Amino acid sequence: MVTADPATVAAVSRGNRRGSTPLRGCGWGLTALLALASLAVLVPLYFAVVMAFKTPEQAVAGTGFAPPWPLNWASFADAWTLTGFPRAFAVSVLVSVVSVAGCLLLASWASYAIVRNWDRRLFRYSYFYLLAAMFIPFPVVALPQVKLTAVLALDNPVGVALLHVMFQLSFSVLLYSAFLRSIPLELEESARMDGASTWQVFWRVVFPLLAPMNATVGIFAFLASWNDFMMPSLITADQTLQTIPVVQKIFQLAFSTDYNVAFASYLMAMAPTILVYVFAQRWVMSGVTRGAIK
Repeated sequence: MVTADPATVAAVSRGNRRGSTPLRGCGWGLTALLALASLAVLVPLYFAVVMAFKTPEQAVAGTGFAPPWPLNWASFADAWTLTGFPRAFAVSVLVSVVSVAGCLLLASWASYAIVRNWDRRLFRYSYFYLLAAMFIPFPVVALPQVKLTAVLALDNPVGVALLHVMFQLSFSVLLYSAFLRSIPLELEESARMDGASTWQVFWRVVFPLLAPMNATVGIFAFLASWNDFMMPSLITADQTLQTIPVVQKIFQLAFSTDYNVAFASYLMAMAPTILVYVFAQRWVMSGVTRGAIK
């Protein structure tokens, strides 16, 4: 039986303690930094919540950070009526659902074709072409898109959803391509040996394995579509079919002094995005991390 020298054990223990001290200090420093950075989100959120529950008199008095009492729920009812919230909410849901479904289908198909045919020049150049589109912001091509959608009778929420799919396609292909390279080809080859076609291989073997990345792409597409203001405001011709971010501009025009009603409307519009992200954030981080590492 081999026993360790007590002096050696003490030296190793001191070295471990010395080596772990900077890590503990670094951990506390990062925690403090993250706590300060979180204030950039928590302070505006607190301000929005307290303003939404104030009366008009309380909203214009003081600094705005004082907690409201008693709580004023009438602001939410006024915001519901002034913005036509049910209709705007339905339009936003329609646009977001079409955008998410389109991104998941088109991006996964395109990424699978590119990754599995990377040695072919056409597919490789198509990948670089899609990545180059990430550097083209919508305002640069806004006027041609407005004219094109008007000519094709797509100046409506459906046209907005299709444009969201197109503008999200580049980033989605980037995520999918990184993840698809980690899926071994042996799984597909075994399915082909059993007589599966390329279509069957994708849907029965590859697509189920893309579940973490599907959640990641879906969340990013939903957030981008739900929060977008510029594209619906420019494309949609019928103002009664506008999304929630667009109808809220009423508070910047005719109701600029009703801060409590405006913030109540903002909270109602924010609620779906917060709930979706809270319940799906672990899949978002898992998909991004696995795609980056693999």
